Amino acid sequence: MATQNPAVSQTRSFSTVFLIEMWERFGFYGMQVLMVTYMMKKLGFVDTHANLVWGAAAALIYATPAIGGWVGDKLIGTRRTMLTGAVVLGLGYALLWIPTSNPYLLYCALGVIIVGNGFFKPNAGNLVRKIYEGDDTKIDSAFTIYYMAVNVGSMISMTLTPWVRDYVGERYGDAWGWHTAFGICAIGLLLGLVNYMLMSRTLRHIGSEPDQKPFNLARFGAVMLAATAMVFIAAFILQSQTVARICVYAAGVVILGIFIHLIRSSERSERAGLVAALVLTVQTIFFFIFYQQMSTSLNLFAQKNVNLDFSVFGMHLFTWIPEQYQNLNAIWIVLLSPVLVFAYNSLGRAGKDPSVAAKFALGFAAVAAGFFVYGIGAHWAVAGQVSSWTMVWGYGLYSLGELLVSGLGLAMIARYVPARMGGFMMGAYYVASGIAQYLGSVVANFAHIPEGLNDPLQSLQIYTGLFTKLGWVGLGCTAIAVAVLPLMKKLSNSHAEHAAKADPLPPVRSEEGWELPG
Repeated sequence: MATQNPAVSQTRSFSTVFLIEMWERFGFYGMQVLMVTYMMKKLGFVDTHANLVWGAAAALIYATPAIGGWVGDKLIGTRRTMLTGAVVLGLGYALLWIPTSNPYLLYCALGVIIVGNGFFKPNAGNLVRKIYEGDDTKIDSAFTIYYMAVNVGSMISMTLTPWVRDYVGERYGDAWGWHTAFGICAIGLLLGLVNYMLMSRTLRHIGSEPDQKPFNLARFGAVMLAATAMVFIAAFILQSQTVARICVYAAGVVILGIFIHLIRSSERSERAGLVAALVLTVQTIFFFIFYQQMSTSLNLFAQKNVNLDFSVFGMHLFTWIPEQYQNLNAIWIVLLSPVLVFAYNSLGRAGKDPSVAAKFALGFAAVAAGFFVYGIGAHWAVAGQVSSWTMVWGYGLYSLGELLVSGLGLAMIARYVPARMGGFMMGAYYVASGIAQYLGSVVANFAHIPEGLNDPLQSLQIYTGLFTKLGWVGLGCTAIAVAVLPLMKKLSNSHAEHAAKADPLPPVRSEEGWELPG
């Protein structure tokens, strides 16, 4: 619910959500960038096991927002649930700070992170949607800049945490190196929480109905009790690949069933929008299979088959740590986001802004090109190692695709889904993304490096073989996305016609022009 409040502009309210999201993602990606190699190098997992544990964790991290969105909408409020999630996430990263090699502590810490993310993620996105209710012209731009917040935080942390691990590890031992790096993630969350407390008044008029009511301690206690149980359930799932696989696939069936039920039971005027959202969500699932390669196969590729030195015309510039190559994704997102915002606004003013479905098709084409770059780069490999610049351009194309697909996924929910379903549907979107990330880990295991194989020429062939196949799959996804464009146009037009006949939502104050919040 967004109520009129002339004292607070949209941009100031948006800035508050933008900054807490930035710090939250600082913690999450600082942890993610190290997790697979931590399990392999510190806990002794083989690559296939590490990939699947992280894939299952990613699936749960993206699945729990379906519950968190409902909690925010119906029980304790969107703002309160988002804040609770940030605190819980900080506790999860603090558990990873403890210097131990006990796998079960890792599973429990990941369980806490899974629950915290479930509270935080859908409600932060839903607050952005509520800020811009009644101002659809800015939704795409707002969510693109919001998506950039994710990558500002991750860009800093994915550079910092591998460096902290190596720096502290060299001086105080390997164990302290790993766990101090995870501790940096907890510190980032703490800074974000302090900043939010200082700016929280800008969101007092934004939220769901429970946010406007007095705090209900008994209801909050029940939610936290259920959350504690979920931590241990998640830890149990993570320690068993069979249980994880069953849960992920079952979640896929449930989400599809819920989508079908909502479409069948919704009002006729809402169906076209929901069907359009379902089609775009299925396309998003395919995208996140590609996305999961960043923390799995592409990460391990950098460990074995990338020349870590950056040089221009024979002049050495700098050297990166293998995990830091994941940071290229965030760097490109930050560079490309303002360009796309400018393009969306310019095309929108001219009445030529491509549809979300068309942007999805362009996104898949860019992703396909990015994975082909890795395969092509192998032709110029020296001693089984490709140039760092191959990774730069591959990630650049992949990141453009990400902005066009995943970056607009939230805007798609905001545009096509009725407001009363907003929190839940944000969560359902994340569940679909999580299922895809588990599938992405399964795909990454096709590039399994057998134990004892240390020849970079052989591992280069294994990795680039997978990347080339993914390039062809990306082209197939592009063809399918183009083929459904006429259907999507019809659904979008039908949705727009019914929306125009409905009573408009009360507008919130809009500022002249758009600027980056700061």
